[in-house]
Amino acid sequence: NFQKMIRQHWSIENNCHWVLDVIFREDANQTRKNNAPKNFGTLLRIVLNILKQDTSLKGSLAKKRRHAALDVVYREVLLFSRA
Repeated sequence: NFQKMIRQHWSIENNCHWVLDVIFREDANQTRKNNAPKNFGTLLRIVLNILKQDTSLKGSLAKKRRHAALDVVYREVLLFSRA
């Protein structure tokens, strides 16, 4: 029924925002000017998808994000090793 479809849609939306907030602290972001918030949100979703697709490192998305922040070689793997 229609109500069930709406609840499922918002469940998916809420899960996505929860991941962005937990992994990237999106809610703490102070970006407010012009298109910057939308652009930054788009960039975070791209990064999230890259981290989710990566199989070279085992572990959580938070672990992969931290590793990418500290390891240039791992960042290169994430950015340039696309099948």
